[in-house]
Amino acid sequence: MHEILRSYTHKVISLLHESLDLSLKSTQFLGQIIMLIALVLIALIAYKLTVKIIRSAVIPILQRTKNKFDDLLLEHKFFRNISNLVPAFLIYYFVDDVIGGIPALAIFIHSTVEVVFILIIIRTSNSVLNTINDYYNRFDFAKDHPIQGVVQIIKIISYVIASIMVVAILFNKDLSSLVVSLGAVSAVLMLIFKDPILGFVGGLQLIFNKMLSIEDWITMPKFGADGKVKEINLTTVKVQNWDKTIVTIPTYSLISESFQNWKGMEDAGGRRIKRAVFIDMKTIRFCSEEMLERFNKIQVLHEYLSSTEEKVQKYNAENEIDPSILVNGRRQTNIGIFRAYLVAYLTRRQDVNKNLTFMVRQLPSSEKGLPIEIYVFANTTKWVDYEGIQSDIFDHIFAVIPEFDLAVYQFPTNQLVSPN
Repeated sequence: MHEILRSYTHKVISLLHESLDLSLKSTQFLGQIIMLIALVLIALIAYKLTVKIIRSAVIPILQRTKNKFDDLLLEHKFFRNISNLVPAFLIYYFVDDVIGGIPALAIFIHSTVEVVFILIIIRTSNSVLNTINDYYNRFDFAKDHPIQGVVQIIKIISYVIASIMVVAILFNKDLSSLVVSLGAVSAVLMLIFKDPILGFVGGLQLIFNKMLSIEDWITMPKFGADGKVKEINLTTVKVQNWDKTIVTIPTYSLISESFQNWKGMEDAGGRRIKRAVFIDMKTIRFCSEEMLERFNKIQVLHEYLSSTEEKVQKYNAENEIDPSILVNGRRQTNIGIFRAYLVAYLTRRQDVNKNLTFMVRQLPSSEKGLPIEIYVFANTTKWVDYEGIQSDIFDHIFAVIPEFDLAVYQFPTNQLVSPN
């Protein structure tokens, strides 16, 4: 091929010299320029043929395969980028045969094509890296171990190496001397790439310590984040809040500062209901016989009341308690029976998870009354369903409180005070 091009170049120069009234030097220069243009046209035709072959032969074959990796290569334009190598190779390897008599131009074209080679390789490698990342993200374990941060750091390293090579080509410097020179400016480079370096280190810690995964629900009030993690990048983590806004958090901040991850709640299969009802303490009293008889008609309390009253009567009889004084011995209270009712009521609900923490408790009383707290878990982690279950439970609780001769404390007080 080299000999053919040289032969054609000499023929073109001879023909021009015979046809035109020009000096030999001028005809040589003109002939080589014409051959250079012809080489560029040949390279362009070769590029078009390569693209056509890829579209008509390679792509249809890849589209018929079941493997999704090659589909992602097409999506990220791998074959389009690699087809650019064909004209670059042609011009690079045959330019000396065409314009060997113009060494300065040949050197310039060589340098230009070398830079183009580097750019094509970078674009092609980016296509491969993006394909690997997208293909990896198709697997379930990718949510817990994303590689996007690693892919980005590889891209940055390739950009740095490519930049050094381009500088070496353009300024005709030895690559090793440039690398040595970079040692002197390493501190500056560390300052420039401080955020990517910190982000990369933070991203690795997040991934390998399993602190964060794609689709985790996190809250970080400092950055206004309360939603699902959508992307873990080299320098930022993208969170889509429940109001559909996007918040970006510096990756390293998730290591150096505190955030709340709700993944444990989702993995447990239940979401906590922790809410108190404040009981007006003026309505708390010992139960009379009439009250016990009325409460005993509540089906879910029948067994509890019978068992408890038997224990109370037995204790009072054994200790010869005078029942005419209410404070003597043991007696049931309406607040105690109310707590027992809540336990029985919640136990019977199918939407409450009995395998997680389950209790009804008193909290310390205050000027706002006596808090009776419901501390249970709904059997779902879906927000809308959870709110519905919680609302249903407290709808019932507020409605049933008067049945136990109790009242909810409200401020201002719901009882009128005598002006006297």
